[in-house]
Amino acid sequence: MGVVLGLGGCRQAAPESQEKQEEPMKPERQKEVVYQVFTRLFGNTNTRNKPWGTIEENGVGKFNDFTDKALQEIRDLGATYIWYTGVPHHAVITDYTTYDISNDDPDVVKGRAGSPYAVKDYYNVNPDLAEDPENRLQEFKELIDRTHKNGLKLLIDIVPNHVARSYEGKTNPEGVRDFGADDDVSVAYSRDNNFYYIPGESFEVPQWENGYQPLGGEAHPMADGKFDENPAKWTGNGSRKTQPSMNDWYETVKINYGVTPEGVKDFDTLPEGFDRKGYQEHFAFWQDKSVPDSWKKFRDIALYWTKMGVDGFRFDMAEMVPVEFWSYLNSQIKTENPDAFLLAEVYQPALYRDYIRLGKMDYLYDKVELYDTLKNILQDRGLTRNIPAIQEGLKDIEHHMLHFLENHDEQRIASPDFAGSAQKGKPAMVVSALISTSPTMIYFGQEVGEPGAEDAGFGDPTRTSIFDYVGVPHHQRWVNEGAYDGGQLSEEERGLRDFYKRLLNISTDYPAFTGAYQDLHLFNLEKHDLGYDDGLYSFARWTEDQQMIVVSNFDANQTKEFVLRIPEELARSWDVLEKSSGPVIARDVLNGRNSVLQAEGGSVSIKMILPPLGSAVFEIQ
Repeated sequence: MGVVLGLGGCRQAAPESQEKQEEPMKPERQKEVVYQVFTRLFGNTNTRNKPWGTIEENGVGKFNDFTDKALQEIRDLGATYIWYTGVPHHAVITDYTTYDISNDDPDVVKGRAGSPYAVKDYYNVNPDLAEDPENRLQEFKELIDRTHKNGLKLLIDIVPNHVARSYEGKTNPEGVRDFGADDDVSVAYSRDNNFYYIPGESFEVPQWENGYQPLGGEAHPMADGKFDENPAKWTGNGSRKTQPSMNDWYETVKINYGVTPEGVKDFDTLPEGFDRKGYQEHFAFWQDKSVPDSWKKFRDIALYWTKMGVDGFRFDMAEMVPVEFWSYLNSQIKTENPDAFLLAEVYQPALYRDYIRLGKMDYLYDKVELYDTLKNILQDRGLTRNIPAIQEGLKDIEHHMLHFLENHDEQRIASPDFAGSAQKGKPAMVVSALISTSPTMIYFGQEVGEPGAEDAGFGDPTRTSIFDYVGVPHHQRWVNEGAYDGGQLSEEERGLRDFYKRLLNISTDYPAFTGAYQDLHLFNLEKHDLGYDDGLYSFARWTEDQQMIVVSNFDANQTKEFVLRIPEELARSWDVLEKSSGPVIARDVLNGRNSVLQAEGGSVSIKMILPPLGSAVFEIQ
C-alpha cells in the first residue's frame, strides 16, 4: 500500500474535543485575505427590515461601529485587509440639506439608500456613515487610523467608468473642477469632455416595468418621473438613448476617457514590450504625454485618498475603461505607495494579462473561471475534474487572480438559488483559499452562513441588498448589540465561523501555500478502483521546507473512504521515501490531528476517510 494514514486520521471532529496538539511557530503572513464589508450594514443592529424602510425605520451602521474589538475580531479571523465598500459619497434619498448636501431624485437613485456605485462627490464620504454628517470626513480618517492600529490595511472603491447623474462636488479641494464643468455640450464627443452627450435632446426617466416604482410607490415630492438633464448624457453602461431602460445603469453617466464613439483611442498607446516593464517605466512614459482630462481627474481622486492613508482600491468595472488609463493611474499610485493593493473587476479572460501587465493591476477577480466552476459543482451542474484545467490555464498569472465565493454582487452561498446551505460551501472554500498563491476574499456574514433572505426593497433576496437600509440577521447575531463576540450565534453558526477562522489563518500562516503546486486529482481519478472519485478534489503545495496535501469531499451525503496516491516523483522530491526509516507525521492542521505515515518501496499513498463536506489539510512533518 505504501504510506498509510490510519483510518481515523481524517474524521472531522470539533478541535476542542481532540487531544491538544502543540501549535507550530507562526511565520510572517504569506498570503493576503480581504474581508469585504458593506460599511453601511456592518454595525446596524436594527432588526425591523421593513421593505423600502427609511434610515429611521431600519437603521444604519456607522464608521464608529468598527470598534477596536470589531477590528481585532476581523484580524483574528485571518483578514489582512478590510475592503470598506460604499465609502465615497453616493446619491441617497435621506435629506441632508442641513449639511449643505442637495437632495437626490428618486427617479435616478436605485433603492432608498442608493447605489454605492453612483458616486455623487469623490472628495467626501457617505453622510449616512457618520454620527455627525458635518464631521463625516474626520470620522472616516479616524477609522483609517483605527484600522491601521489594529494591524489591518484598508481598501475603498473607485468607480472610474461612471458617476451619479446628480454628481456635485461640493467639497472639492481648491482648484478642482467638477466632472463636466468645462465640457463642450454642443458635441457628442470631444477628447477632454468628461461625458458623452446627445446634443439637442433631454434625458428621460426610464419606463418602469413589472410594477416597479421608485421608493416602492411611496409619495415623494421629487418622484415625478422627471429629471432635468439637458443635453442628455450617455448612461453608465454605454446606452446612448435619451431614455435608457430600467435595466440599464440609468442612475449613472458614462465617463469619457478619450475614446471616440466609434471606438478610436484619442491618446498615446503603450509601446511594444511595455507588458514586461515595471510601474516605474510606465510612470516615466506618461510624464510628457498629453492625456484626456478625465484621466487627470481620477488620478487626483486616487492620490487624494492615498495621501489620506487608504492602502489600496477596488476598481469597479475596470474592463470598461481603456488599459492605457490604468497604466497611467496605477503607476502614479505605485509611485506614491509601492505597496498599494490594486484590485480590479474584470470578467473577460482574454483581457486578464493586459490589465495585469499593461494596466499594472495587482489582482483581478477570478470569477468566470474558478468561482463559476465551484458554483456549478455546488449546484451539481459541474465536476471537480474541471478545476485542474483552470489552474493550469492561469498558472502564469495565478498570483494575480483573487479568489472568492461571495461578494456584494453575488448570491449568498446559503441562499436557495446558490447552494441552499452554508455548510455546502465548506469544501469549495478550502479549495478557493488554498489552491493558489492569490489573495482570498470573503464577504461579511459569509463566515456565519448569512443567506441574504430579506426583501429589502430595491435589492432582491439571495443577495444582501446594497441599495436599501437593512439589517443582516446572521451577522447581527455575531455583532451581538455591539459586543462583537458572537453571543447570539447558534451552535452551527459558531462552528462555521470557527471553520473559516482556522482555514483563513492556515492560508496566511503556512508558507507552502505560496509555493509550488501539483494537481493530485486527475492522477487519482485514474486509480478509481481505490475509491477515489469526482466527488473529491486534491492537490499539493510545497516549499523546500514545508509540504502540504489538501483533500476535500464535495459530496453532501456520502462519507468517502478511499486511497489517495502521491506520484512517486513528488514523493521523492519531498524525501518522503527517505524518511521511511522512522515514523513520518502527517498533521491535519485544519482539524488538529496527527497521523503516522509508513513508507514501503516506491509507492506512496494515504488511506483516508472523509465525512460529507469534510476536508483535510495535511502538513508532512
